[in-house]
Amino acid sequence: MKYLKQFFIIIAISFAGEILNYLIPLPIPASIYGIVILFTLLCTGIVKVKDVKEVSQFLITIMPVMFVPPAAGLLDAWGIVQSGLVQYLILTLISTIVVMAVSGIITQLFIRHDKKKRGIQHD
Repeated sequence: MKYLKQFFIIIAISFAGEILNYLIPLPIPASIYGIVILFTLLCTGIVKVKDVKEVSQFLITIMPVMFVPPAAGLLDAWGIVQSGLVQYLILTLISTIVVMAVSGIITQLFIRHDKKKRGIQHD
């Protein structure tokens, strides 16, 4: 029953993200709205980590399986993708580097902020 409750919490938050995506006309995916909602609920303590921990770990564990259908879809669309393959590869490389850099910078900012909050000097 615990797993059903945890799964329901995650699904409810995902559904709220879908509703926001429908109501707010911005080019932001519903999953991002859901992540922001979950983050906010976790930070405010409305949802505790223990309320979603096990199911979250399970979903992260099976995440690679979730990429199989899109990969199969790419094989179906190979004729379309093939003509712009170089552009897709360049775009993928650039966006990967940008995401890694931004994630690293934000992580460093959070670590520095946490160290300041705790009174620890950073290098």
